[in-house]
Amino acid sequence: MSKKIVTITRQYASGGREIGMKLAEKIGAEFCDKKLLEEAAKSSGIHQSHFEENDEKRTSSFLYLLSTTYGQSGVPFDDTLFFAQLNAIQKIASQQSCVIIGRCADYALRDFENVAHILISAPEEWRVKRAVEVYGIEEKHAKDYVKRIDKQRIAYYNYYTDKRWGVPQNYHLCVDSSALGIDGTVNLLKTFLDEFYS
Repeated sequence: MSKKIVTITRQYASGGREIGMKLAEKIGAEFCDKKLLEEAAKSSGIHQSHFEENDEKRTSSFLYLLSTTYGQSGVPFDDTLFFAQLNAIQKIASQQSCVIIGRCADYALRDFENVAHILISAPEEWRVKRAVEVYGIEEKHAKDYVKRIDKQRIAYYNYYTDKRWGVPQNYHLCVDSSALGIDGTVNLLKTFLDEFYS
C-alpha cells in the first residue's frame, strides 16, 4: 500500500506534535500541523491569523458577536473556520501520505479507507512537567494551563463531531507517551503502522 495516512489526537503536552513529526519522517509522510491552517486559509480566502487565533477552540463570544457570519454565506464564523480546515484535511489526505495532528482529523477522514487513528495521552503530572520544561509555561500556572487547553480541545471536538473525544473505540491505538518516552513511542507507532499497512 503506497499511501499512509495517520491522524493523531493528543492531550496537551503529551508530546503528540513531536511524536507526529518524528513518525512522519520515519514513514516518509508529510507532517501536517500548521500546514493545515495555511491550506485552509488559502482555499477559503480567510486570513490565516483567524485560524491561528482560534486553533482547536471555538471563537470567543466577543468575536462571535462581532462577526457571526463570514461573507454572505450565512454560516457562523467559527463554523466557517472549522469547515475550511476539514476541507484542507481531506484535500491533503487525498493527495499524499501524511501525519495529521489534531483538528478533528479522525472525524474529517472518517470515510477515508486505510487511515490509522491514534490517541496519545499521558498522566497529568508528566504533562505539567513537560509544559514547563518544553513549552516554557510558568510552573505556578502550568497545571491550570494544561487543564484549560485540554478542555478547549475536548469541547471543540465534541461540538463539531458526532463522537466523544478520547473514547478508545474511536482509535486504532491508544498510547501513554510517558511509558516509553517520545522516541520510544515513535518506535512503537512505527512498528504498529508497519503491521497496519502490511
